[in-house]
Amino acid sequence: MYPGFIPHWKRSRCGETHIWLGGDEAGRRFRREAWEYRASDEDASPLSPGGSFGVRRPLRFLAYKLGLAEEQVTELARILDEIKTERAQAAVDHRRAISTFAEAIEAESFDEVKANGGASIRVQSADRLRGAVVTALGRLHRILDAEQRARLAYLIRSGTLSI
Repeated sequence: MYPGFIPHWKRSRCGETHIWLGGDEAGRRFRREAWEYRASDEDASPLSPGGSFGVRRPLRFLAYKLGLAEEQVTELARILDEIKTERAQAAVDHRRAISTFAEAIEAESFDEVKANGGASIRVQSADRLRGAVVTALGRLHRILDAEQRARLAYLIRSGTLSI
């Protein structure tokens, strides 16, 4: 990779936060960059095929941030796997709905039945994904203790972790 491209890549993938510090005796200013986990732009849609919880390595990230025990990590891996499977299915449904919309537009006259079919595919997929996320959050709540739940809530509120 061309070295001049690395700062651009970090900004676009990692979410750069600039913290300007005071200068030295020569008057030069220094910048410290804090990198944080965040969802990429393609993860903005709830039907997108991106990471389960908006970070690249959600299992490792959550195990570290929450201080999980081995049994908790095992159960969290199962929960994340189910969410990942459901999100992949939602992505397939999304592509199917778009194809149906295209077919409705492509015909000589607008096919409202096909368009409604594509819209219903989207709604059903979103409902399934919603149910899977709520179920996963309930299971996650059961395996965490009070302190870990408080840390998880903070990560969600601060935007470090997106669900």
